Amino acid sequence: MAFKIFKRKKVTTHKEKSPNRGFLSFHNTSEVIKAESLLKENGWEVRVMGPPPELRTGCDLVIEFPLIEQLNISRLLKENGVTPMQVVPVDNPLLKPVDLFQTIDYGRYLMVRAANMKLTIDKETLTIVNISGGGCPDVPYLGARLVGKDLRQAPPPRELGHTLCGYALQLAYEEMKRQCLF
Repeated sequence: MAFKIFKRKKVTTHKEKSPNRGFLSFHNTSEVIKAESLLKENGWEVRVMGPPPELRTGCDLVIEFPLIEQLNISRLLKENGVTPMQVVPVDNPLLKPVDLFQTIDYGRYLMVRAANMKLTIDKETLTIVNISGGGCPDVPYLGARLVGKDLRQAPPPRELGHTLCGYALQLAYEEMKRQCLF
């Protein structure tokens, strides 16, 4: 079993920038989740992000996608009954999405924040020690089901909750696994 070693308290964020990209905006989180799943299942590298202020419409998420694939992606989504509200090419340097991730190392504990949800583990045992954040009704349930579980064996939050908070917790869970497990 290989674990990454974390040495000091540090804050990091994802800083991936890709030229020739676009954003898909949707009416609600359920549509974002369905669209993301469809696109990933069909081999596209997409990323869910917080929308830039200019694109906020009600759902607090957008999907960043390779703009060159716009027609194919639009066709797939339409065939599956998921039609974005907007498809926006990102050619304005001021149109920047909000980064969803933040990682903080507290010595023995590591916390990953995705949007407004936080997942904290004990780095020595990989036990989930805290779930916090959000305002959705399923947050206490998610915490009750995940706190005390080993990260390697805990059920994915996406299987337990279906709100924006559950989705954000899934992102934190995936990022924590990426950082801690090889």
